[in-house]
Amino acid sequence: MSIDNQLNIFNSPHQNLLPFDSEVLLYPNFYQEDGIYDIFEQLKNTILWKQDAMKIYGKTVNFPRLTSWYADGDQEYTYSGVVNTPNPFTPSLIKIKQAAEAQCGKQFNSALLNYYRDGGDSMGWHSDDEKELSGNPVIASASFGATRTFQFKHKTQKNAKVSVALNNGSLLIMQGATQHHWLHQVPKTAKEMGARINITFRDIRY
Repeated sequence: MSIDNQLNIFNSPHQNLLPFDSEVLLYPNFYQEDGIYDIFEQLKNTILWKQDAMKIYGKTVNFPRLTSWYADGDQEYTYSGVVNTPNPFTPSLIKIKQAAEAQCGKQFNSALLNYYRDGGDSMGWHSDDEKELSGNPVIASASFGATRTFQFKHKTQKNAKVSVALNNGSLLIMQGATQHHWLHQVPKTAKEMGARINITFRDIRY
């Protein structure tokens, strides 16, 4: 089944997931269920995955997930001290990107992909606030594979926390002042968990 037949856009308005200082929308069934695992397998087998590492107190530590960076042109992206040189978009990624762009009403020129192999893989607390993303970035996050918990916490209001399940085929949109005021993460879990691939589409400017 082609990617074209698996993508579906739901334009109905959704309530903001966070209580204040943000604009976060979730479309849990953005991508049609029919053949959705074909997309996961396609991404798993065709994306150029790599194992990045970072220095912590002088020790090299592998990221608890695999990553890959795709972009138009030569847009490099640096986070956690890692410089990512882009791969050219694949036809599958372009189709997924176009569907996300139609929902957001915004063009994206790059995508960071994360491959969570099991429940032990994770992403720590952070904001997507690098200078290349401009002041109030729109970030569209597509999920394929196992459902994982995605958590938010406010940077100053310590009791403001929100958790949401990102299921297979969902699209999460973070925009407005979200990155200024909120952190987010994908926590580890001791539960037996299948693999998940997440694509975060961005617009990089220098």
